[in-house]
Amino acid sequence: MLTAPSYRGVEEAYLALLRLVSDTDQRIEARGNDAREVIGVGFRLADPRQRLPYLASRKANPVFQFAEALWYLAGRRDLEMIGYYAPSMRFNSADGVVLGGSAYGHTLFNPAKGDHRSPFERVLELLDTEKDSKRGFLPVFSAAELAVKDNLDMACLTGLHLLVRGWRLHMVCHMRANDLDCGLLSDVFSFTMIQEYAAVRLGLQLGSYTHFIGSAHVNDRNAARVAKVLAEADARLGPHRFPFPTMPPQTTSETITQVLEHEELLRTNKVQYEATDIAGLGIDPYWQQALLLFEVYRQVVHDKTKAVHQDVLEALNPGLRWLLGHRWPACTAAEGER
Repeated sequence: MLTAPSYRGVEEAYLALLRLVSDTDQRIEARGNDAREVIGVGFRLADPRQRLPYLASRKANPVFQFAEALWYLAGRRDLEMIGYYAPSMRFNSADGVVLGGSAYGHTLFNPAKGDHRSPFERVLELLDTEKDSKRGFLPVFSAAELAVKDNLDMACLTGLHLLVRGWRLHMVCHMRANDLDCGLLSDVFSFTMIQEYAAVRLGLQLGSYTHFIGSAHVNDRNAARVAKVLAEADARLGPHRFPFPTMPPQTTSETITQVLEHEELLRTNKVQYEATDIAGLGIDPYWQQALLLFEVYRQVVHDKTKAVHQDVLEALNPGLRWLLGHRWPACTAAEGER
């Protein structure tokens, strides 16, 4: 018996939660944000790799989603990187240099005080020796955050629970709160990437992903976009289907470091890559997709191009081209993928 409704991928779960909250009469006003809210909801993804929604009205940003996932996996908290892809995140920083509670990767992938191994590595070590363990929990939210007056950046993620069952790695995510329109999609993308990375490191198959939320809400200021998204979904003959590739089994922390070295060169406009340049970097094609996205963004931000180079667009997976073509006019060469 399932404790949460099951969906194939994140798009179906996202739409179901938007409908649920849009139909509720429960309202809250918290920190100046009027919103509709449902308390205590969850869902399960049978295929966590289906981590992207293909909804033109939503205009999901795969550039940011890959950047945030890599930022987490590298254990970073700096605004220098993530603020480039999402400038609005700078408003959540107390000092304009680093982020606090929302820098989940900094908590997960760096050693705790007095330890020499990160919590993530400790859990992998546990699960490698105790296959049926129930103790593979990675806490993120800290009670110390409650003591920070007017905390600008309190963690929404309370923790990730990794469970090995039948040679598959399952994950259960616990959120204290989720903005369904703005935060849910990026969270699921990053957390399922962390789950798949852990599965790769353990040599296991990818299992299910379950997501529980204490406060599931939609702010009134985003209600119009939510209505458009739901109207689009209702009018479609069927959802768009683009398969998401499998993370290569040879992925390690060194892989993440290598990808981010090239990301920094692109972000600072120190290099300009053609598709053939990226193909020749010695990086697995799976991670080349992230660099292709970062090159697209470099052209949009630094070159202010009116048309992203066709060779870069053509080297992207069809689903990523579809998303870019609906987000930036410079990527409209992707229109043929609709």
